[in-house]
Amino acid sequence: MSIATNLLAIQDRVADAAATAGRPVSDIQLVAVSKTVDRDMVEAAYAAGVRHFGENRVQDMRQKFEQSVGPGSVVHLIGHLQTNKARDAVRYCSIVESVDRISLVDALQKRCEVDDSTLEILLQINIAEEEQKYGCDPGNAAELLDHALAQDRLTVRGLMTIAPLVDDVEETRPVFRGLRELRDTLQESRPSAELSQLSMGMTNDYWIAIEEGATMIRLGRAIFQG
Repeated sequence: MSIATNLLAIQDRVADAAATAGRPVSDIQLVAVSKTVDRDMVEAAYAAGVRHFGENRVQDMRQKFEQSVGPGSVVHLIGHLQTNKARDAVRYCSIVESVDRISLVDALQKRCEVDDSTLEILLQINIAEEEQKYGCDPGNAAELLDHALAQDRLTVRGLMTIAPLVDDVEETRPVFRGLRELRDTLQESRPSAELSQLSMGMTNDYWIAIEEGATMIRLGRAIFQG
């Protein structure tokens, strides 16, 4: 199976899920999770039409994306970010999806000030409240959002979550719905914010996430494995 063939299968399933939800396919952005593949595979995915790439670790992101893959390419940092890695995050990616605490907001803001740059972010929320997962507690999301919105170098685009790995993918539905409902609540009380993005859904469950409102899906194995 080639990357191009895998992408066609993904596109079909995305279209089916979008139709079920009564949403246009254009609402949904595919982010190729390239953490387990090398630069050659990244370039192959780009050649097949992928433009958004997600990395878990700053050091891998720097290694693979210090040189642009090509015009229109966008790099997402989707893994846990330590505050002392904020410099490289700001330099090598366009959006950090995993902002989960006030100290990280402050570190990214300060680094952007030093570099005279700006950065898009998503707030990672631990909707399932799993102890082993990173993410802001849903009850603290409003405080984190307000702090992030107050930063002039950061633009909050929405929320991100990681659903539990379960045998029955339907069990992820309440998690994805919970993130959407939280976003809607936060948006309603902060009309000047533009929380349009919901990053949720991976290879095992992305069609469920789309049905529940995902605008970004993060796929690795579905793209890069046969």
